[in-house]
Amino acid sequence: MRTVIALIILLATVSLASSVPEREAVAAQRRVNPAGIAGKVMVGYQGWFRCPGDAWNWGWVHWSRDRARIAADTLTFEMWPDMREYRRRYAAPGFTHPDGKQAELFSSEDYQTVRLHFDWMRTHDIDGAWLQRFVVGLPGGPLEFQHASFERVAANARRAAAGTGRVWAIAYDIAAMPPDRTFDVLTADWRRQVEAGVMRHSMYLHERGLPVVLIWGFYRNNEHNRMTPELANRLIDFFKASGPTRAYLIGGGDWSWRRHDDQAWQAFIRRFDAYCIWNIGNYSLDEQNVKHPSTQMWEGDRAELDRAGVRWIPTVYPGFGWDNLTRQPPGSSTIERRKGEFYWEQFARLAQMKQDTVYVAMFDEVDEGTAIFKVSDTPPVQGHFDTLEGMPSDWYLRLTREGIRMLRGRRPISETIPIRP
Repeated sequence: MRTVIALIILLATVSLASSVPEREAVAAQRRVNPAGIAGKVMVGYQGWFRCPGDAWNWGWVHWSRDRARIAADTLTFEMWPDMREYRRRYAAPGFTHPDGKQAELFSSEDYQTVRLHFDWMRTHDIDGAWLQRFVVGLPGGPLEFQHASFERVAANARRAAAGTGRVWAIAYDIAAMPPDRTFDVLTADWRRQVEAGVMRHSMYLHERGLPVVLIWGFYRNNEHNRMTPELANRLIDFFKASGPTRAYLIGGGDWSWRRHDDQAWQAFIRRFDAYCIWNIGNYSLDEQNVKHPSTQMWEGDRAELDRAGVRWIPTVYPGFGWDNLTRQPPGSSTIERRKGEFYWEQFARLAQMKQDTVYVAMFDEVDEGTAIFKVSDTPPVQGHFDTLEGMPSDWYLRLTREGIRMLRGRRPISETIPIRP
């Protein structure tokens, strides 16, 4: 994460050419146009949750640090999903809601689950998803045993995208990948995707006639993302070279890229077609010590990238927390959502800037408390979980929809939330 794995990939992706996904009819007026990135508001989609008894049957993956057991002391996620609409649910032993009902979780292995998520995207005017593809789990990576499972999730997402008229694109993530293997593993996977026809999927996002690909990991001096200017330029050269593997390349990385003097880094960032700046975890405090999103660098970032001919794609997020994941005392890492005001401030600022192409982090990331999908305000009493501060479970989907409408001029710009729970 050789021959067996490659066969699995081929079998999983060759179905793209079949008519199964395309038979899931969607009214033409509800389909997002995949020919162009401008104006798209898309969400990051992890799709990495697993449960005992699903198709992989590997255990509580991304729910617990012990895949064989889930308990208050093994939790690795911060928010409990609202499970009421899921067709397939997995009981979490030992966890009950305040009313005494058994608590349940979902697996991204199940098509019904991924389809529900894409249905929520469609209902709330979200254009589509950046399907996260973790390089460590690809053939040749340290965790390649995960690959078959993630191919099933990718197939779920392709089918759901076709069925809901949402666009999608691959977003590679190099986190924890040995730098001497990153280029070979990532580019070999892209070649396989091209050969299997993945980018010919009816809803795959294109720009200037080229398939769009995002690579996360351009963080300077980051111990989890061993990126160098040399590796960055090799990747850029690969995706810009003429031929079938050519793509519209988006780099994803360092929010402080403009505020250091490493000229080699400055140079390769200006070679991207677009740059998506990771802003998660950044905030400022007002006089009352209330946390607000850090947006003060946005205008300068966009202006500098404009001068280089690089599209600026800002990242917005609803809040943050990873107490369980990093084993910190409850509340230690929390960036409070303030009932949605933290999130809305970012949409309001972008509307003032007339910016309509945005990356939303994230759709299903309950591990770090950035999920915008439906989560429970009455999570299990066993263990620590962040709540929605009394707001309905779909509140952040609704705020996303209204934020998108504001960006598109379909509602007046408002610095405060214009809707009620």
